[in-house]
Amino acid sequence: MDPDFRGDSDHHDGTSDATPGGYGDQRRPGELAFAVFLALASLFLLYSAYGISGFQALSAPGSVPMATTLVMVVSALIIALRTARLPKVMTETLAKDILPVMVVVFIGFLILFGLALKPLGFVPTAALFLIVAIKLLARRGWGYTLCVALGSLVVIWIVFRVVFTVLLPAGIVPEAEFIQLFRTLLSGGAS
Repeated sequence: MDPDFRGDSDHHDGTSDATPGGYGDQRRPGELAFAVFLALASLFLLYSAYGISGFQALSAPGSVPMATTLVMVVSALIIALRTARLPKVMTETLAKDILPVMVVVFIGFLILFGLALKPLGFVPTAALFLIVAIKLLARRGWGYTLCVALGSLVVIWIVFRVVFTVLLPAGIVPEAEFIQLFRTLLSGGAS
């Protein structure tokens, strides 16, 4: 990182300032809340690890998960305390610099993708996601968007479903019939 870096708004040129030492003496918007969230999540995981077998002996099934999550708790608390002591960066905001609207929109898209995967299946869910994502990000016409999205989906489907035989949620698309059609075509129509 440049030693003359001041942390003001002129660094928003698309390059990353997430290199070590970028903000050594200030905290960015949302950083303290994230550190506290990690500490609370670590405490929850420690409680869950304790529920495996309690603290009966070092050879108990829950001892390694408890030791691991205890290290997580201690580390997260140290990070949260150190972060709380730092002054805030005054030239940045959470909405503009850390979580812009497009990032929040795509977090929502990924949640919807996960929810729609089981009822619709992989192919229609991924098609919808790719079409909307490419339309929003590329800001090009529908022809370009559909060609890139559906072309990408066909390549992804062939590589994962046909070549590597990964089981993808079938949903409403009769994938088994498509795969049988490919196998028939590749074997020269022999039965």
